[in-house]
Amino acid sequence: MFSLNLQSSTPLVLQIVEGFRLLIEQGAMRPGSKAPSIRQFAHAHKVSVFTVVDAYDRLVAQGYFASRPHSGFFVKQRPLHDAGVPAHGPNFSFDSMWYLRRSFENRALPMKPGCGWLPGDWLFQEGVRRGLRTLAAENADLGGYGEPKGYPPLRLLLRDLLAEQEIAVNTEQVLLTQGSSQAMDLVARRLVRAGDAVLVDDPGYPNQLFSLRFLGARLIGVPRSTAGYDLVALERLVLEHQPKVFFTQPRLQSPTGSVAPLAHLHRVMQLAEKHDFLVVENDIYVDLDPEPRPSLASLDQLRRVIYISSYSKTISPNIRVGYLAASPELAEDLAQLKMLSGLTSSEFSERLAYGALTDGRWRKHLKGLRERLAKAHEDVAARLLKLGFVIFTEPKAGLFLWARHPGIASAAELAYKAAEHDILLGPGHLFSPELTPSPWLRFNVAFCEEAALFAFLESHRLAA
Repeated sequence: MFSLNLQSSTPLVLQIVEGFRLLIEQGAMRPGSKAPSIRQFAHAHKVSVFTVVDAYDRLVAQGYFASRPHSGFFVKQRPLHDAGVPAHGPNFSFDSMWYLRRSFENRALPMKPGCGWLPGDWLFQEGVRRGLRTLAAENADLGGYGEPKGYPPLRLLLRDLLAEQEIAVNTEQVLLTQGSSQAMDLVARRLVRAGDAVLVDDPGYPNQLFSLRFLGARLIGVPRSTAGYDLVALERLVLEHQPKVFFTQPRLQSPTGSVAPLAHLHRVMQLAEKHDFLVVENDIYVDLDPEPRPSLASLDQLRRVIYISSYSKTISPNIRVGYLAASPELAEDLAQLKMLSGLTSSEFSERLAYGALTDGRWRKHLKGLRERLAKAHEDVAARLLKLGFVIFTEPKAGLFLWARHPGIASAAELAYKAAEHDILLGPGHLFSPELTPSPWLRFNVAFCEEAALFAFLESHRLAA
C-alpha cells in the first residue's frame, strides 16, 4: 500500500488521495479492485475515520473510486482520461453533496459548527416524550396511511398559526410534508423545467440549490446584502433573465443571517407582479425570530407566493414535519404530486408535532430557545471578532453567523484541514449558486461552544 507521514505539512487527506491516485495510475490497483474499508484504513494508519471518509469522497469526486452501497469503495472501471475529471484539487460540483452526506453521516462528531440544526438538548425533547406517552395511552391506530394532505387537526392548527402571522388560508391550502426539504422539492418539481431561469439567494440554501441544479434549472444568484437584498441587482437580473420563479429566504437567512426589511419585501412583490414570476418563501426559522415581522406571504396572501416552513429546527429534526401553504389550485397540484412520489406523509410524526404544539410548555420553550440563541450569538460574535474575523451581519437571532478572516483566502481548504481534526465547517462555496470559491464560513452559534474550535481557527489564522 503506502504510508502516511504524520509530521508532514501536507494534510493527511491529501496524502491519502495522492497515495491511492499513484497506486491506480501505476497499475498497482486495478479497475474493479476493492479499496480497504474506511475503518480498516483508519485503524491501520492511526488516523481519524472522518479523515478517511473525506479522502475517499474526494477520490470518488475525482473519478478514481466508485462507491457501492453496503459493499464499499472500488477502483473505477472507466479510465480517468475518458471521464473528463481533473486529477488534482477538490471538485466543487461534488462538494454540496459531500457536505450534506458528512453532516448527516457524522452527527456524532465532537465539533459541528458548520451544521444546520440545533443540539438535542436545545430542542423540545420533553414535549415529544409527553406526546409519545399520550399516543401510547390512546392506543393510536397505526394501520393504513394518513390523509393525503396530512393530519387534519395539525392542518387546522396551522391555519390558525398562519392567521397570527396575517396569512389567511383555509385548511385545504395547507399541505403537510416530510420536512421543508420535501416541500421545496415538490414545489421545484411542479414549477421548474430544465433550462428555466430561476432566481435564488446568493449565497443561498445549499440543499435547495443542489435540488434545482439536479432539475437542470439555470440558477441566477440574487446578492444578499447586510440589509436584505441588493435591490438594484435584483431588478437588473429580473429584466435580463425573465425568471419563472424566485426561491428565497427573507428571514434569518441561511447562511448570512440577514433579514429583509418590509420595503424590500414590497419591492420583490412589485417585481413579481410586473414581470409575472412566482415566489417561493422559505421561512423555516420563523419560530426562532423574536420579532413579529411581515412575510412575503402576508403581503401577497398566497396569490404569487408559496410559503414553506418546518418544525425540524424547534421540535425535532427526527420527526420530519414540515408544511407548505399555497393558492388552492397549486395546493391541489402539489398534494397530487406528493401522493405520486411518496403517498402520504407520516401521520404518527404529524400527531407528535401536533401534541408538541398544543403542549402548554411550547411557547415557554420557544421563548427560552430564542434567549439562548441570542446569548450564543453574542458570545460567538465576540470570539470571532477577537480573532480578527469580519462578520457579515449580527442578527442576534436564528442559527447562523456568516464570517471571514482577511488572512484566510480559501474557506474550502480550511474546511478540509478542519476535517482532519474532526471539525465540520461550512465553507462558503457550498452556498454559492455557481459553487464559486469563497473565503466566507457559516457558523452555527449553537455548536460553537468548544474552546478547541477557536484554538483551531486561531492557529490557522496565524498560519495564514
